[in-house]
Amino acid sequence: MKNGRHTRLIWLILMAACVLAPDYGQAKYDYIDISNPFLKKIPIAIPPFQTALGGDEAIVDAGDACDLLSETLNFTGYFKLLDQGAFLEYPGKTGIDAENIHFYNWTGIGAELLITGGISVSDGTITMELRLFDTFKEKLLVGKRYMSKPDNLRRMIRGFCSEVIFHLTGSYGIFNSKIAFVSTSPGHKQIYDCDFDGANPRRMTRSKSIALSPAWSSDGKWIAYTDYARGKPDLYIKHVTEKRGAVVSKDGINITPAWVPGKFSLAATLSFSGDPEIYLLTGTGKIIKRVTNNWGIDVSPTFSQDGREMAFVSKRSGTPQIFIKQLQTGQVRRLTFEGKYNTTPNWSPKGDKIAYSCLKNGHFNICVIGSDGEKQMVLTQDAGDNESPTWSPDGSLIAFSSTREGKSRIFVMTAFGTDQRRLLMMPGEQTNPEWSPDIINE
Repeated sequence: MKNGRHTRLIWLILMAACVLAPDYGQAKYDYIDISNPFLKKIPIAIPPFQTALGGDEAIVDAGDACDLLSETLNFTGYFKLLDQGAFLEYPGKTGIDAENIHFYNWTGIGAELLITGGISVSDGTITMELRLFDTFKEKLLVGKRYMSKPDNLRRMIRGFCSEVIFHLTGSYGIFNSKIAFVSTSPGHKQIYDCDFDGANPRRMTRSKSIALSPAWSSDGKWIAYTDYARGKPDLYIKHVTEKRGAVVSKDGINITPAWVPGKFSLAATLSFSGDPEIYLLTGTGKIIKRVTNNWGIDVSPTFSQDGREMAFVSKRSGTPQIFIKQLQTGQVRRLTFEGKYNTTPNWSPKGDKIAYSCLKNGHFNICVIGSDGEKQMVLTQDAGDNESPTWSPDGSLIAFSSTREGKSRIFVMTAFGTDQRRLLMMPGEQTNPEWSPDIINE
């Protein structure tokens, strides 16, 4: 823990966040309402960054930083990036601060927001200054200065994007999160992870069998999954960066893990008693208690953000349907009634919605329903089979697997089903995405 704090302190010093907006500590403007299904994308201009010192190295870094910033903000679905060919001036040549900007040149092309940036390189260290302006108010909204090594360029850009999104929405967004998923790239199913935008895919498991159902702990430091390494489905609980963990290998199946929010405990389906039921386990794999006790298979637990309720799939009504159990009282209510096959529920971070897979007209689609059973929506249609939805940590996006391109790939869309696009391309097939919390592991 001490080492983690030390690392974080060093990083904060290196990233030297200089607050340049005089009113930055005051209430944020309500630029973006992420709960609005008819969200209008904000036109934003991001001209090339200014370079000073460092020669060609600074020019290359400036180009990379500008492109990366544009791609990162564009991924959120909140912005309409304006074509640089339409720009009437380039702050990178005249200066990046308000006194050097003719705001009418930006409002004239429809830009409501403007980001300017400058980079210098000296002795192997990048200094980068970034500004976010409201062009109509001619006002600085966010200003930051970062200093670090060139290999931290992506992290610096994501740090600024987090500040931008926080100012515009009140949430720091998704930029420090990862997505775990199952891929057949090695020739058999193994678990990988990647950055929120599909960058830097990395293999996490290296068994010679089948690994399934990755689940992140709420601090992002642990992952649980099912592996057939011992010839049957067992539950593995592993620290993401350290070589420690536990294995739950009881008779029968040990599958579909889900962590309890804010606790070092998780739920999973075990069948050692005969009927597959959901149990609550410690993070070291010891059984705390049995959560379900009903004939028929109970699988795929997912918890409300406060940890008081658990949604799960059960065949107790004859076909797979989603139920919700109030953990304190033990009261169970059925959530889904439309359709005969509803599975893989995933509770939204805000607690008001549950995404799940629903079988309609012979194909699986991603549906969303209120946790009260109201306002059911189908988000995917006529695009192959779409399964295993998972919410981004801020609730603005949903990742899922889809066969719309033939092989199963990981896709992402807004919480209302718009802007559907493939996340990454890898050999084999990719399924079972699971979005992490918005935390960088030390």
